Amino acid sequence: MTETITVRAPYDGAVIGEIPAMTAADVDTAVGRARRALREQPLPLWKRAEILDRAAQRLAERRDEFAEIIAREAAKPIRTARVEAERAVGTFHFCAAEARTLSGEVIALDAIPAGEGKLGFTMRVPIGVVGAIAPFNFPLNLVVHKVGPAIAAGCPVVLKPASQTPFSSLALAHMLIDECGLPADHLQVVTGGGGTVGNALVDHPDVALITFTGSPEVGWAIRARAPRKRVGLELGNNAPCIIEPDGDWQTAAAKIKVAGFSHAGQSCISTQRVLVHRSIAEQFTTALAAHVESLVVGDPLDEATDVSALISVAERDRVLGWIEEAAGAGARVMTGGALQPDGVLRPTVIADAAPELKVCAKEVFGPVVAVTPYDTLDEALALANDTTFGLQAAIFTADISVALRAVRELDFGGVLVNEVPTWRADQQPYGGIRDSGNTREGPAYSVREMTELRMVVLS
Repeated sequence: MTETITVRAPYDGAVIGEIPAMTAADVDTAVGRARRALREQPLPLWKRAEILDRAAQRLAERRDEFAEIIAREAAKPIRTARVEAERAVGTFHFCAAEARTLSGEVIALDAIPAGEGKLGFTMRVPIGVVGAIAPFNFPLNLVVHKVGPAIAAGCPVVLKPASQTPFSSLALAHMLIDECGLPADHLQVVTGGGGTVGNALVDHPDVALITFTGSPEVGWAIRARAPRKRVGLELGNNAPCIIEPDGDWQTAAAKIKVAGFSHAGQSCISTQRVLVHRSIAEQFTTALAAHVESLVVGDPLDEATDVSALISVAERDRVLGWIEEAAGAGARVMTGGALQPDGVLRPTVIADAAPELKVCAKEVFGPVVAVTPYDTLDEALALANDTTFGLQAAIFTADISVALRAVRELDFGGVLVNEVPTWRADQQPYGGIRDSGNTREGPAYSVREMTELRMVVLS
């Protein structure tokens, strides 16, 4: 009898359901079926686009149903979960557009004498079976960012969702297969632990590409483990936001109320390090703390809730320990830093946070924003860049020359001006450098990663 994993709601520990604890043999079976599907059931571009169009339509119609699944399994507040479902609809639309326009180019072979009388062009062909390993924090939209481009590229997918949040992926797979016309073997969900199912997927010789979103430690271990595969990594960050003295710090504080605490800060681009010019640091920090104190904390299924539980008690306790370390080192906890009666960690603002503290130097992945004052722009840029991460960063300023300098000098995959680093459009090239990863996601970019360029010469 197949062993199972009990999935519990992070907020109250209630049992949501059971999932199979699959094995390496199950992964081998799934990959074999995927390879046969690629060979025997190739999808023409028009069919890929049609499936993706239907997916967008059906997901829009079932938005509230998917949002409730997300809220239960990830403790994402229901209003935020609806936003995730709406974003996933848009991601499917962008994938459908890529399926309709995926093409090569004509190569002018007769530009050299030997090429006279020859016609040359390139084709985009599926790279093969895609192994997708998804995180818990966006259990629908980040899965769509892997599955949607793979469908557009014509690649069958074997998907391993996070064990904490498998039901979004299972519901999505059923929808795509039962309601949108995707052949069953083009998307298979394998549930289980990373050490078994995840490693089996990474190691399988018939998986051509691995797409992984998660921690840097796991991501780079996958990259080392699969040197001959194409491996796309979207990893962590400790996103900095610089606020210059001429910047609109009131707007910045209002935005960070959301950007630092949405889904309890469990986002790769959650605003974490706020670097504020010393002349406005106290005003800004006081205003931010007041904003954060107004957040409603509690049950993710309550329409009023802004912030709910972290994904596990262990993660909650880790984050609380980092807050206590900062307080012990002399930083000021302006608000939060304690547990509610229901066990949820209150959203926390820390002032005068030294750069070497864990809440600054590492990725918190929790409801914590650390504020550090600075004296010069040189110092702010140096503090922002003093990190092993490099996903997104931001600056608030009214001076275009300062903005352009920040765009040039902030060493990140994305730099935002007069916006928080947490902002993302699903069609943008999204990704980072150093410990933040090695790829750019977004349908137009992921589709090309999932194809090979084939040169064709006709004489």
